[in-house]
Amino acid sequence: MAQSFCQIYIHAIFSTKDRKPWLDDNIRKRVHAYLSTVVRDMNCPYVVVGGIEDHVHIIMDIGKSHLPIDILAKAKKESSKFVKGLGSKYSSFYWQSGYGMFSVSPGNVFKVEKYILNQVEHHKKQTFKDELLAFLKKYKIEYNGKYLWD
Repeated sequence: MAQSFCQIYIHAIFSTKDRKPWLDDNIRKRVHAYLSTVVRDMNCPYVVVGGIEDHVHIIMDIGKSHLPIDILAKAKKESSKFVKGLGSKYSSFYWQSGYGMFSVSPGNVFKVEKYILNQVEHHKKQTFKDELLAFLKKYKIEYNGKYLWD
């Protein structure tokens, strides 16, 4: 085979430092757009970003040029600088160091996209803590309870 083909979808979730509600209505859409641009610029052909005041969801086709953790690290670093540049009110902004990263089968991509774009409504019914615990349970990831919501 003379060509290489790659289609790997990842659903990433990460929160603001101490889950503070930094991503208010004034900046949220701009931050999501910026995150999308950073990820796309890393040769990820498909990216959708959504979330609420204290966390972000991203579904992306990670392509074949970068490791998933490198994509997240750059997205978090660059977007943190971007948020801090939006005014003195945001000068202390940081992302939490941790993250969740989950595989998505191609047949479920649009279902996950819809879920991500519906975060505001979703979180009227479920807390971030419960949401993340549900992901860990769904993916059978053992967790000792330490640092998840501290």
